[in-house]
Amino acid sequence: MKINLKSKLLEWKRVLQVARKPSRDELTTSSKICIIGIALIGSIGFGIFLVFAFLGI
Repeated sequence: MKINLKSKLLEWKRVLQVARKPSRDELTTSSKICIIGIALIGSIGFGIFLVFAFLGI
C-alpha cells in the first residue's frame, strides 16, 4: 500500500485552511458535554463494579 505524501499534505492543508478556532461559548459547551459523558460512563462502570462486588463474582 503506497501513500502519496504530496497528496496527503495537500489534503491536510485544505483541512487547516477551512478549520477555525472555536468561540468561547462553543468551547464551553463542548467541554460540558465531554465532562458529562465521561462522568456518565464512569458512573455506569462503577455501578457494574458495585453489583459484581456485592454478588461476590
